[in-house]
Amino acid sequence: MYLDHFGLIAVPFRITPRTEFFFAGANRGATLDALIYAIRHDEGIIKVSGEVGSGKTLLCRVLMEHLTPHVVPVYLANPSLSREDTLFAIADDLGLKIISSARAGAVLRSLQRKLVQLHKQGRRVVVLIDEAHAMPIDTLEEIRLLSNLEANQQKLLQLALFGQPELDEILARPDMRQLKERITQSFTLEPLSPDDIAKYIDFRLRTAGYRGPPLFSLKAIELIADASLGLARRVNILAEKSLLAAFAAGVPRVSSKEAAAAIRESEYHGPRPLLYRLAAATVISAAVVFLAFLGFLATAYLPDRHAAPTPPATVVFEEPKPIAIAVAPVPMAAAVTPEPAAIAAPEPVTAAVAPEPVTAAVAPEPPTAPAVDPAITPALAAAIAQLNPQTRERLRETQQWIATTENDHWFIQLAITGAQQTEYAQNYLEMADRLLQPEHAKLYAADTGKDRRIGIIYGDFPTMAAASTAIGRLPPELRSGNPFPRQVVRLK
Repeated sequence: MYLDHFGLIAVPFRITPRTEFFFAGANRGATLDALIYAIRHDEGIIKVSGEVGSGKTLLCRVLMEHLTPHVVPVYLANPSLSREDTLFAIADDLGLKIISSARAGAVLRSLQRKLVQLHKQGRRVVVLIDEAHAMPIDTLEEIRLLSNLEANQQKLLQLALFGQPELDEILARPDMRQLKERITQSFTLEPLSPDDIAKYIDFRLRTAGYRGPPLFSLKAIELIADASLGLARRVNILAEKSLLAAFAAGVPRVSSKEAAAAIRESEYHGPRPLLYRLAAATVISAAVVFLAFLGFLATAYLPDRHAAPTPPATVVFEEPKPIAIAVAPVPMAAAVTPEPAAIAAPEPVTAAVAPEPVTAAVAPEPPTAPAVDPAITPALAAAIAQLNPQTRERLRETQQWIATTENDHWFIQLAITGAQQTEYAQNYLEMADRLLQPEHAKLYAADTGKDRRIGIIYGDFPTMAAASTAIGRLPPELRSGNPFPRQVVRLK
């Protein structure tokens, strides 16, 4: 109805998953890359969790399209099947003709023979289970038993579970511990940030054929980001209603007026966004208050470099923003979010002029602990302060490398651990340096908003294929941690 009005060739904000509208921003593209790598090289169960409307089903569909021909995907969209019906559904997807009266044991034997046949052909079967949090407990147990099927000491079938956070609660139950222990890779789809939402809306519009200037005003995007809480499905609904409101009003773009009308017509307006902002403001205020004694934390807790590393918690690969570590201290100032501005082309340089020598200003000595950006949470800053000077220096070197390296380059993620595991991170870094001589690993600290991480990475590669090849050449001690390739842009 409004396509001609805005110069569109398709509806941009349908909530039905369409793979051509897959947005690779935030951590979506990196998660897709990691899933593809895990399916190709790992043998454990893979888990992807995210809130309602965060894009799990779309990610699953895109994953199926990006799998190599030797991988045979089986997609289970109905998680409420019984354990017998699940066996029948998998067998049916693999082309097995089984009579409906067959017993589960007979179905399982036929399924195993089919999997062995595919294995001999060099093919691998992966079962993708959507809405896994709604799966009956008995069916989840059958899933675990399916993961036992082997031939020549190799798994015949791989499993990937996509579910809401309730899936984690189910797996935390004592009777689910056997299934949980088989999960080797876990990923989380975080809500979109306001900046990501602006890029997301523009991406979907241009995929739908729009070629003009920004169609949504900054204020409209701010309102949609606030009301949607970063959930992609809500963004789609609110953006669609905003377009309809602008079309009905006969205006060429969406302003805050149309966005506000869309929010009023939805069920998303209410106290939650306000509480969300107040909570965020409280965290920032607390960060500023605690900065006063971060220097004390830097000297009160010195790491024991000879202690055995504490095993890290289960790794959840996300896309955090790397934390900038300043070399010299800077005065604290109130954080100001600048308005976006056009970047003017630089004036041409006509003559090189040598700078006057500086004699009066002397750079201060680097502090014992790194200077901390006020946006860093106190807990992360305290963790950084506990690192030894050599490791903090490596943090600064890594930040400089991230800033100066092209976005499309790749590196290898060796390990990720909680920021409180400073001893483990330092000992792992020392081990990696020893094994990678004459090269060495890099290290970054990050805050995802839910938890704090320290990541240890290695290498600089022009393509994902080059990074994957380099993984195969890593020492066994480093390959045992299931390293995987990631793109530099994911750290920016």
